[in-house]
Amino acid sequence: MMEHSHRPRCVVTGFGLITPIGTGRTQFWQGVREGRRGVGPITRFDASPLRTRIAGEVPDFDPGSHLGGKRLHRFDRFAQFSVAASRMALEDAGLAIGVGPGAVHPEDTAVAIGSALGGVPSAEADHAEFLAEGPRSVPPSLALRVFAGAGACQVAIELGSRGPAIGNSNSCASGAIAIGEGLRLIRDGVARVVLAGGVEAPLAPLTFTAFAVIRAMSTANDEPSEASRPFDARRDGFVMAEGGAVLVLEEMGHALERGATIYAEIAGFATTNDAHHMTAPHPEGRDAIRAMRLALRDARLAADEVEHVNAHGSSTLLNDRVETHAIKAVFGERARRIPISGTKGMHAHALGASGAFEAAIASLSVANGYLPRTANLRVPDPECDLDYVVGGGRDAIIRTVLSNSFGFGGTNACLVFRAP
Repeated sequence: MMEHSHRPRCVVTGFGLITPIGTGRTQFWQGVREGRRGVGPITRFDASPLRTRIAGEVPDFDPGSHLGGKRLHRFDRFAQFSVAASRMALEDAGLAIGVGPGAVHPEDTAVAIGSALGGVPSAEADHAEFLAEGPRSVPPSLALRVFAGAGACQVAIELGSRGPAIGNSNSCASGAIAIGEGLRLIRDGVARVVLAGGVEAPLAPLTFTAFAVIRAMSTANDEPSEASRPFDARRDGFVMAEGGAVLVLEEMGHALERGATIYAEIAGFATTNDAHHMTAPHPEGRDAIRAMRLALRDARLAADEVEHVNAHGSSTLLNDRVETHAIKAVFGERARRIPISGTKGMHAHALGASGAFEAAIASLSVANGYLPRTANLRVPDPECDLDYVVGGGRDAIIRTVLSNSFGFGGTNACLVFRAP
Protein backbone atom coordinates (compact mmCIF):
# COMPACT_ATOMS: atom_id res chain seq x y z
CA MET A 1 0.00 0.00 0.00
CA MET A 2 1.33 3.42 -0.89
CA GLU A 3 2.26 5.83 1.90
CA HIS A 4 -0.30 8.50 2.81
CA SER A 5 0.54 12.15 3.41
CA HIS A 6 -0.93 14.15 6.27
CA ARG A 7 -3.84 15.60 4.32
CA PRO A 8 -7.15 15.55 6.24
CA ARG A 9 -9.03 12.28 5.90
CA CYS A 10 -12.75 12.05 5.17
CA VAL A 11 -15.04 9.42 6.69
CA VAL A 12 -18.72 8.51 6.41
CA THR A 13 -20.60 8.71 9.72
CA GLY A 14 -24.28 8.85 8.81
CA PHE A 15 -26.87 8.12 6.12
CA GLY A 16 -30.17 9.65 5.06
CA LEU A 17 -31.83 7.28 2.60
CA ILE A 18 -35.15 7.53 0.79
CA THR A 19 -35.28 4.79 -1.84
CA PRO A 20 -37.61 2.31 -3.56
CA ILE A 21 -36.18 -0.51 -1.40
CA GLY A 22 -36.29 1.20 1.96
CA THR A 23 -36.17 4.48 3.86
CA GLY A 24 -33.53 5.04 6.52
CA ARG A 25 -30.23 3.20 6.93
CA THR A 26 -31.61 0.09 8.63
CA GLN A 27 -34.49 -0.50 6.23
CA PHE A 28 -32.38 0.29 3.16
CA TRP A 29 -29.56 -2.06 4.14
CA GLN A 30 -32.06 -4.77 4.98
CA GLY A 31 -33.48 -4.30 1.47
CA VAL A 32 -30.00 -4.71 -0.02
CA ARG A 33 -29.30 -7.87 1.96
CA GLU A 34 -32.69 -9.36 1.10
CA GLY A 35 -32.31 -8.50 -2.58
CA ARG A 36 -35.53 -6.48 -2.41
CA ARG A 37 -36.59 -5.13 -5.82
CA GLY A 38 -38.38 -1.81 -5.81
CA VAL A 39 -39.79 -1.67 -9.33
CA GLY A 40 -43.48 -1.84 -10.22
CA PRO A 41 -46.17 -0.27 -12.41
CA ILE A 42 -46.20 3.54 -12.34
CA THR A 43 -48.88 4.95 -10.05
CA ARG A 44 -47.82 8.63 -10.09
CA PHE A 45 -49.48 9.33 -13.46
CA ASP A 46 -51.19 7.54 -16.34
CA ALA A 47 -48.41 5.85 -18.30
CA SER A 48 -50.68 3.65 -20.43
CA PRO A 49 -49.83 5.40 -23.76
CA LEU A 50 -46.09 4.87 -23.27
CA ARG A 51 -43.70 2.09 -24.26
CA THR A 52 -42.39 2.04 -20.68
CA ARG A 53 -44.92 1.88 -17.84
CA ILE A 54 -42.78 0.84 -14.86
CA ALA A 55 -40.55 2.68 -12.40
CA GLY A 56 -38.96 2.56 -8.97
CA GLU A 57 -41.29 4.61 -6.78
CA VAL A 58 -40.69 5.47 -3.12
CA PRO A 59 -43.72 3.92 -1.40
CA ASP A 60 -43.56 5.28 2.13
CA PHE A 61 -42.38 8.88 2.11
CA ASP A 62 -44.32 11.32 4.31
CA PRO A 63 -43.00 14.86 3.75
CA GLY A 64 -45.11 16.15 6.64
CA SER A 65 -42.91 14.28 9.12
CA HIS A 66 -39.92 16.35 7.98
CA LEU A 67 -41.48 19.67 6.94
CA GLY A 68 -44.46 21.36 8.50
CA GLY A 69 -46.79 24.27 7.91
CA LYS A 70 -46.45 26.49 4.87
CA ARG A 71 -42.98 25.16 4.08
CA LEU A 72 -44.48 21.86 3.01
CA HIS A 73 -46.34 23.57 0.18
CA ARG A 74 -43.35 25.65 -0.95
CA PHE A 75 -41.15 22.59 -1.45
CA ASP A 76 -41.54 20.27 -4.41
CA ARG A 77 -40.74 16.55 -4.09
CA PHE A 78 -37.09 17.08 -5.04
CA ALA A 79 -36.58 19.62 -2.25
CA GLN A 80 -38.60 17.52 0.20
CA PHE A 81 -36.32 14.54 -0.45
CA SER A 82 -33.25 16.78 -0.07
CA VAL A 83 -34.22 18.18 3.32
CA ALA A 84 -35.65 14.93 4.67
CA ALA A 85 -32.60 12.86 3.69
CA SER A 86 -30.28 15.48 5.18
CA ARG A 87 -32.18 15.52 8.47
CA MET A 88 -32.08 11.72 8.59
CA ALA A 89 -28.34 11.72 7.89
CA LEU A 90 -27.57 14.12 10.72
CA GLU A 91 -29.76 12.14 13.12
CA ASP A 92 -28.09 8.89 12.06
CA ALA A 93 -24.66 10.44 12.66
CA GLY A 94 -25.70 11.82 16.05
CA LEU A 95 -24.86 15.35 14.94
CA ALA A 96 -26.50 18.75 15.22
CA ILE A 97 -25.57 22.00 13.49
CA GLY A 98 -25.37 24.88 15.94
CA VAL A 99 -23.22 26.66 18.51
CA GLY A 100 -23.97 24.66 21.65
CA PRO A 101 -22.01 21.84 23.29
CA GLY A 102 -21.68 18.80 21.04
CA ALA A 103 -22.86 20.68 17.94
CA VAL A 104 -20.82 21.41 14.83
CA HIS A 105 -20.56 25.12 14.12
CA PRO A 106 -22.65 26.32 11.13
CA GLU A 107 -19.54 27.83 9.52
CA ASP A 108 -17.78 24.45 9.67
CA THR A 109 -20.50 22.67 7.70
CA ALA A 110 -21.27 22.46 3.99
CA VAL A 111 -23.85 20.93 1.67
CA ALA A 112 -23.26 19.27 -1.72
CA ILE A 113 -26.25 17.74 -3.49
CA GLY A 114 -26.37 16.56 -7.09
CA SER A 115 -29.44 16.05 -9.27
CA ALA A 116 -29.77 15.43 -12.99
CA LEU A 117 -33.10 17.27 -13.24
CA GLY A 118 -33.59 19.19 -10.02
CA GLY A 119 -37.06 20.67 -9.74
CA VAL A 120 -37.82 20.69 -13.46
CA PRO A 121 -40.28 17.74 -13.32
CA SER A 122 -42.41 19.50 -10.70
CA ALA A 123 -42.86 22.46 -13.06
CA GLU A 124 -44.85 20.34 -15.51
CA ALA A 125 -48.15 20.87 -13.70
CA ASP A 126 -47.43 24.60 -13.38
CA HIS A 127 -46.80 24.79 -17.12
CA ALA A 128 -50.10 23.08 -17.91
CA GLU A 129 -51.92 25.52 -15.65
CA PHE A 130 -50.08 28.44 -17.23
CA LEU A 131 -51.28 27.38 -20.69
CA ALA A 132 -54.83 27.06 -19.43
CA GLU A 133 -55.06 30.05 -17.08
CA GLY A 134 -52.30 32.48 -18.10
CA PRO A 135 -49.60 34.29 -16.08
CA ARG A 136 -51.76 34.85 -13.00
CA SER A 137 -51.70 31.10 -12.36
CA VAL A 138 -47.91 30.89 -12.01
CA PRO A 139 -46.95 30.31 -8.35
CA PRO A 140 -44.20 32.55 -6.91
CA SER A 141 -42.29 29.43 -5.83
CA LEU A 142 -41.76 28.21 -9.42
CA ALA A 143 -38.59 30.21 -10.10
CA LEU A 144 -37.09 28.92 -6.87
CA ARG A 145 -37.96 25.28 -7.46
CA VAL A 146 -36.65 24.51 -10.93
CA PHE A 147 -32.90 25.00 -10.61
CA ALA A 148 -30.73 22.06 -9.55
CA GLY A 149 -29.08 24.04 -6.76
CA ALA A 150 -32.39 24.45 -4.94
CA GLY A 151 -31.92 21.21 -3.01
CA ALA A 152 -28.57 22.22 -1.52
CA CYS A 153 -29.79 25.75 -0.76
CA GLN A 154 -32.98 24.58 0.93
CA VAL A 155 -30.99 22.14 3.06
CA ALA A 156 -28.60 24.93 4.10
CA ILE A 157 -31.51 27.22 5.00
CA GLU A 158 -33.45 24.56 6.89
CA LEU A 159 -30.48 23.20 8.85
CA GLY A 160 -28.43 26.37 9.23
CA SER A 161 -25.33 25.28 7.33
CA ARG A 162 -23.34 28.41 6.44
CA GLY A 163 -20.42 26.91 4.54
CA PRO A 164 -20.57 26.25 0.78
CA ALA A 165 -23.90 24.99 -0.61
CA ILE A 166 -23.07 23.28 -3.89
CA GLY A 167 -25.59 21.92 -6.38
CA ASN A 168 -24.54 20.14 -9.56
CA SER A 169 -26.49 18.72 -12.49
CA ASN A 170 -24.03 16.26 -14.02
CA SER A 171 -26.56 13.69 -15.25
CA CYS A 172 -26.36 10.22 -13.67
CA ALA A 173 -22.99 11.02 -12.07
CA SER A 174 -24.40 13.96 -10.06
CA GLY A 175 -24.62 12.24 -6.68
CA ALA A 176 -21.14 10.73 -6.94
CA ILE A 177 -19.69 14.10 -8.00
CA ALA A 178 -21.38 15.82 -5.03
CA ILE A 179 -19.78 13.30 -2.67
CA GLY A 180 -16.44 13.80 -4.40
CA GLU A 181 -16.77 17.56 -3.97
CA GLY A 182 -17.58 16.96 -0.30
CA LEU A 183 -14.35 14.98 0.02
CA ARG A 184 -12.43 17.91 -1.46
CA LEU A 185 -14.05 20.38 0.95
CA ILE A 186 -12.94 18.22 3.89
CA ARG A 187 -9.43 17.81 2.53
CA ASP A 188 -9.06 21.52 1.84
CA GLY A 189 -10.12 22.41 5.37
CA VAL A 190 -13.15 24.33 4.15
CA ALA A 191 -15.56 22.23 6.24
CA ARG A 192 -15.40 19.65 9.01
CA VAL A 193 -18.81 18.18 8.13
CA VAL A 194 -20.46 17.96 4.71
CA LEU A 195 -23.95 16.73 3.89
CA ALA A 196 -23.33 15.21 0.45
CA GLY A 197 -25.34 13.06 -1.93
CA GLY A 198 -27.88 12.96 -4.71
CA VAL A 199 -31.63 13.51 -5.01
CA GLU A 200 -34.03 12.89 -7.89
CA ALA A 201 -37.81 13.18 -8.35
CA PRO A 202 -38.23 12.55 -12.11
CA LEU A 203 -41.52 10.64 -12.20
CA ALA A 204 -43.60 13.25 -14.02
CA PRO A 205 -45.34 12.67 -17.38
CA LEU A 206 -43.29 14.88 -19.73
CA THR A 207 -39.95 14.12 -18.08
CA PHE A 208 -40.59 10.39 -18.09
CA THR A 209 -41.82 10.45 -21.68
CA ALA A 210 -38.67 12.29 -22.78
CA PHE A 211 -36.61 9.26 -21.80
CA ALA A 212 -39.16 6.83 -23.24
CA VAL A 213 -39.09 8.39 -26.71
CA ILE A 214 -35.30 8.03 -27.00
CA ARG A 215 -35.75 4.32 -26.16
CA ALA A 216 -33.39 4.49 -23.19
CA MET A 217 -35.72 2.63 -20.80
CA SER A 218 -36.78 -0.99 -20.45
CA THR A 219 -40.11 -2.10 -21.88
CA ALA A 220 -40.36 -5.25 -19.74
CA ASN A 221 -43.68 -4.00 -18.37
CA ASP A 222 -45.04 -7.49 -17.70
CA GLU A 223 -42.17 -8.36 -15.35
CA PRO A 224 -41.30 -5.10 -13.60
CA SER A 225 -39.24 -6.64 -10.80
CA GLU A 226 -37.01 -8.27 -13.44
CA ALA A 227 -36.79 -5.32 -15.84
CA SER A 228 -33.59 -3.77 -14.46
CA ARG A 229 -31.01 -6.45 -15.25
CA PRO A 230 -27.46 -5.13 -15.42
CA PHE A 231 -25.01 -7.14 -17.53
CA ASP A 232 -27.73 -9.63 -18.54
CA ALA A 233 -28.05 -10.60 -22.21
CA ARG A 234 -31.80 -9.79 -22.05
CA ARG A 235 -31.35 -6.20 -20.85
CA ASP A 236 -33.20 -3.61 -22.91
CA GLY A 237 -32.75 -0.33 -21.05
CA PHE A 238 -32.70 1.21 -17.59
CA VAL A 239 -35.62 1.54 -15.18
CA MET A 240 -36.16 5.06 -13.91
CA ALA A 241 -36.50 5.61 -10.17
CA GLU A 242 -36.84 8.40 -7.63
CA GLY A 243 -35.33 8.99 -4.22
CA GLY A 244 -32.53 10.60 -2.30
CA ALA A 245 -29.36 9.62 -0.47
CA VAL A 246 -27.35 12.02 1.67
CA LEU A 247 -24.20 10.94 3.51
CA VAL A 248 -22.57 12.71 6.42
CA LEU A 249 -18.93 13.22 5.47
CA GLU A 250 -16.73 14.17 8.38
CA GLU A 251 -13.10 15.01 8.92
CA MET A 252 -11.69 11.93 10.63
CA GLY A 253 -10.22 13.75 13.64
CA HIS A 254 -13.56 15.43 14.30
CA ALA A 255 -15.37 12.09 14.07
CA LEU A 256 -12.90 10.35 16.41
CA GLU A 257 -13.02 13.20 18.90
CA ARG A 258 -16.77 12.89 19.33
CA GLY A 259 -16.77 9.07 19.29
CA ALA A 260 -18.77 8.76 16.08
CA THR A 261 -19.49 5.47 14.35
CA ILE A 262 -17.26 5.41 11.25
CA TYR A 263 -18.61 3.25 8.43
CA ALA A 264 -15.91 3.82 5.82
CA GLU A 265 -13.31 6.28 4.66
CA ILE A 266 -13.65 8.01 1.29
CA ALA A 267 -10.10 7.73 0.03
CA GLY A 268 -10.32 8.77 -3.60
CA PHE A 269 -12.37 10.58 -6.23
CA ALA A 270 -12.02 11.50 -9.88
CA THR A 271 -14.25 12.73 -12.66
CA THR A 272 -13.66 12.94 -16.42
CA ASN A 273 -15.65 13.46 -19.60
CA ASP A 274 -15.68 11.36 -22.78
CA ALA A 275 -16.06 14.44 -25.02
CA HIS A 276 -17.76 12.06 -27.43
CA HIS A 277 -21.59 11.94 -27.45
CA MET A 278 -24.55 13.08 -25.34
CA THR A 279 -26.08 9.62 -24.84
CA ALA A 280 -23.52 7.01 -25.95
CA PRO A 281 -20.34 6.26 -24.02
CA HIS A 282 -17.01 6.35 -25.80
CA PRO A 283 -16.86 2.91 -27.49
CA GLU A 284 -13.48 2.09 -25.97
CA GLY A 285 -14.36 3.47 -22.53
CA ARG A 286 -11.32 5.70 -22.80
CA ASP A 287 -12.24 8.26 -20.15
CA ALA A 288 -14.15 5.86 -17.91
CA ILE A 289 -10.85 3.97 -17.68
CA ARG A 290 -9.04 7.19 -16.91
CA ALA A 291 -11.57 8.14 -14.20
CA MET A 292 -11.07 4.80 -12.43
CA ARG A 293 -7.29 5.09 -12.62
CA LEU A 294 -7.32 8.69 -11.40
CA ALA A 295 -9.59 7.80 -8.47
CA LEU A 296 -7.23 5.01 -7.43
CA ARG A 297 -4.28 7.36 -7.78
CA ASP A 298 -6.08 9.92 -5.63
CA ALA A 299 -6.65 7.18 -3.03
CA ARG A 300 -2.99 6.20 -3.33
CA LEU A 301 -3.99 2.63 -4.00
CA ALA A 302 -2.78 0.23 -6.64
CA ALA A 303 -5.34 -1.57 -8.79
CA ASP A 304 -4.47 -4.91 -7.18
CA GLU A 305 -5.56 -3.54 -3.77
CA VAL A 306 -9.21 -3.14 -4.85
CA GLU A 307 -11.32 -5.95 -3.42
CA HIS A 308 -14.75 -5.08 -4.82
CA VAL A 309 -16.29 -2.99 -7.61
CA ASN A 310 -19.75 -1.45 -7.33
CA ALA A 311 -20.46 -1.04 -11.03
CA HIS A 312 -22.60 1.64 -12.63
CA GLY A 313 -24.45 -1.22 -14.36
CA SER A 314 -27.28 0.81 -15.85
CA SER A 315 -28.86 -2.19 -17.65
CA THR A 316 -28.45 -0.53 -21.05
CA LEU A 317 -26.87 -2.35 -23.97
CA LEU A 318 -23.97 0.01 -24.64
CA ASN A 319 -23.11 1.17 -21.13
CA ASP A 320 -22.81 -2.27 -19.54
CA ARG A 321 -20.64 -3.52 -22.39
CA VAL A 322 -18.34 -0.49 -22.32
CA GLU A 323 -18.06 -0.56 -18.52
CA THR A 324 -17.01 -4.22 -18.68
CA HIS A 325 -14.29 -3.31 -21.17
CA ALA A 326 -13.15 -0.44 -18.95
CA ILE A 327 -12.92 -2.62 -15.83
CA LYS A 328 -10.81 -5.14 -17.77
CA ALA A 329 -8.50 -2.36 -18.94
CA VAL A 330 -7.95 -1.08 -15.39
CA PHE A 331 -7.53 -4.42 -13.62
CA GLY A 332 -6.10 -6.61 -16.37
CA GLU A 333 -6.44 -10.37 -15.90
CA ARG A 334 -7.41 -9.81 -12.26
CA ALA A 335 -10.67 -8.21 -13.47
CA ARG A 336 -12.16 -11.69 -13.78
CA ARG A 337 -11.52 -12.43 -10.09
CA ILE A 338 -12.72 -9.21 -8.43
CA PRO A 339 -16.32 -9.58 -7.20
CA ILE A 340 -18.52 -7.02 -8.95
CA SER A 341 -22.02 -5.89 -7.97
CA GLY A 342 -24.51 -4.03 -10.14
CA THR A 343 -27.19 -3.03 -7.63
CA LYS A 344 -29.63 -1.21 -9.93
CA GLY A 345 -31.52 -4.49 -10.31
CA MET A 346 -32.78 -3.73 -6.80
CA HIS A 347 -33.19 0.04 -6.46
CA ALA A 348 -33.37 0.83 -10.22
CA HIS A 349 -31.80 3.99 -11.68
CA ALA A 350 -32.63 7.20 -9.85
CA LEU A 351 -30.51 9.24 -12.28
CA GLY A 352 -28.46 11.74 -10.25
CA ALA A 353 -29.28 10.00 -6.97
CA SER A 354 -28.00 6.58 -8.06
CA GLY A 355 -24.34 7.31 -7.41
CA ALA A 356 -25.27 8.35 -3.87
CA PHE A 357 -27.37 5.18 -3.36
CA GLU A 358 -24.34 3.19 -4.44
CA ALA A 359 -21.94 5.21 -2.29
CA ALA A 360 -24.11 4.27 0.69
CA ILE A 361 -24.05 0.62 -0.38
CA ALA A 362 -20.26 0.71 -0.81
CA SER A 363 -19.78 2.27 2.64
CA LEU A 364 -22.11 -0.23 4.30
CA SER A 365 -20.47 -3.11 2.41
CA VAL A 366 -17.14 -2.14 3.98
CA ALA A 367 -18.67 -1.61 7.41
CA ASN A 368 -20.66 -4.84 7.45
CA GLY A 369 -18.42 -7.13 5.40
CA TYR A 370 -20.97 -7.94 2.71
CA LEU A 371 -20.96 -8.25 -1.08
CA PRO A 372 -24.37 -7.18 -2.52
CA ARG A 373 -25.95 -9.22 -5.26
CA THR A 374 -26.32 -8.29 -8.91
CA ALA A 375 -30.08 -8.83 -9.03
CA ASN A 376 -31.76 -10.25 -12.14
CA LEU A 377 -28.54 -11.45 -13.80
CA ARG A 378 -29.86 -14.76 -15.12
CA VAL A 379 -28.52 -14.98 -18.68
CA PRO A 380 -24.92 -13.70 -18.68
CA ASP A 381 -23.96 -11.58 -21.66
CA PRO A 382 -20.81 -13.10 -23.19
CA GLU A 383 -19.51 -9.57 -23.73
CA CYS A 384 -19.89 -8.82 -20.01
CA ASP A 385 -17.75 -11.68 -18.75
CA LEU A 386 -16.68 -10.67 -15.24
CA ASP A 387 -17.15 -12.12 -11.75
CA TYR A 388 -20.54 -10.66 -10.89
CA VAL A 389 -22.06 -11.46 -7.50
CA VAL A 390 -25.10 -13.46 -8.59
CA GLY A 391 -27.80 -15.29 -6.68
CA GLY A 392 -27.73 -14.00 -3.12
CA GLY A 393 -25.15 -11.63 -1.76
CA ARG A 394 -22.48 -13.03 0.53
CA ASP A 395 -20.49 -12.15 3.61
CA ALA A 396 -16.87 -11.22 2.96
CA ILE A 397 -14.17 -9.02 4.46
CA ILE A 398 -14.01 -5.97 2.17
CA ARG A 399 -11.41 -3.30 2.76
CA THR A 400 -11.54 -1.39 -0.53
CA VAL A 401 -14.40 -0.66 -2.94
CA LEU A 402 -14.37 1.23 -6.24
CA SER A 403 -17.79 2.71 -7.09
CA ASN A 404 -18.50 3.84 -10.67
CA SER A 405 -21.06 6.35 -11.94
CA PHE A 406 -21.29 7.11 -15.66
CA GLY A 407 -23.89 9.41 -17.20
CA PHE A 408 -25.31 11.25 -20.19
CA GLY A 409 -22.99 13.80 -21.71
CA GLY A 410 -20.06 11.42 -21.22
CA THR A 411 -19.67 12.29 -17.54
CA ASN A 412 -17.70 9.75 -15.50
CA ALA A 413 -17.22 9.81 -11.73
CA CYS A 414 -15.49 7.24 -9.53
CA LEU A 415 -15.22 7.03 -5.74
CA VAL A 416 -12.94 4.82 -3.67
CA PHE A 417 -14.05 3.62 -0.23
CA ARG A 418 -11.88 1.82 2.27
CA ALA A 419 -12.00 0.47 5.79
CA PRO A 420 -10.80 3.19 8.17
